[in-house]
Amino acid sequence: MQSEIGTLYVVAIPIGHPKDITLRALDILSAVDMIICEDVRNASRFLKQCGLAEKPFAVLSEHNEKMDTGSLIEQLLLGKNAALISDCGTPVFADPGYELIRQAVQSGIQVIPLPGPSSLITALSVLDRPLNQFIFGGFLPRENDNRIAALRSLKAHNLPVIIMDTPYRLEMLLVDVSKVFSPSQEIMLATDLTQTTEKIYRGSVTDVLESLEKKKAEFILVIYTSGKKS
Repeated sequence: MQSEIGTLYVVAIPIGHPKDITLRALDILSAVDMIICEDVRNASRFLKQCGLAEKPFAVLSEHNEKMDTGSLIEQLLLGKNAALISDCGTPVFADPGYELIRQAVQSGIQVIPLPGPSSLITALSVLDRPLNQFIFGGFLPRENDNRIAALRSLKAHNLPVIIMDTPYRLEMLLVDVSKVFSPSQEIMLATDLTQTTEKIYRGSVTDVLESLEKKKAEFILVIYTSGKKS
C-alpha cells in the first residue's frame, strides 16, 4: 500500500499534430496511475497515437468538476499519481481543472506543470508586429448582444485583443468585430494550427471574411489596436 501523497501533473498535449508531444510528457503519461481528462474517447485515441498503454481514466469536465473533484483528491492523498490533460493543448487555460488544482494545493498535494503545446502561444509566435501587451478575451458570450457588449469592453482597453471560440461561431464573431472595431480593422486569424489544414490569415476583417469563404475551423484571433505596423 502506498503511504506517500501522490503528485498531480498538469500535462500539455498536442493541439493537432501528434508529434508535438514532448519526451517528458510521454514519460509522465506512461508512469502515472491515472489520467484525468475531459473526454475518454479523445484521451484514449491520443494515447494510442503516442503508442502508450491505456490507463484508468477519470473524467473532469465543466459539468462535473465541482462535484467529482473531491474523490480525485482522495485518490491523490492515498498515493495515486495523476496526469491532468485537456482535449488538446495546455490544460486549465480556458478548460476545466482550476478547482482540482485549487483543492490539491490546499491539501498539500504537489502540482507539477509540464510545458508544451499551446494554441495561444503558437499563434502569437507568428505575429508580424510587436505585441508586448494584450488583453485575452477568451471565449465570448454566445448571445449576440452580450458578445457585442464584451467586444466593446475589450476595445476600451486600447490594447491588442486575443480571442478564441468554437469553429461554428467564427464567422459571426468576425462580423461582430467588424461592427465594433471597424471593417478595416487589421487582424490575424490562425486556423487549425499544426494540422494539415492550417492556414493563417492577415489583413482587414473584411479581407479575412472574404478569404474564409464561410470556413469553420479551430482558431485564435488577434485584433490589433492599430492598422499600422510598428
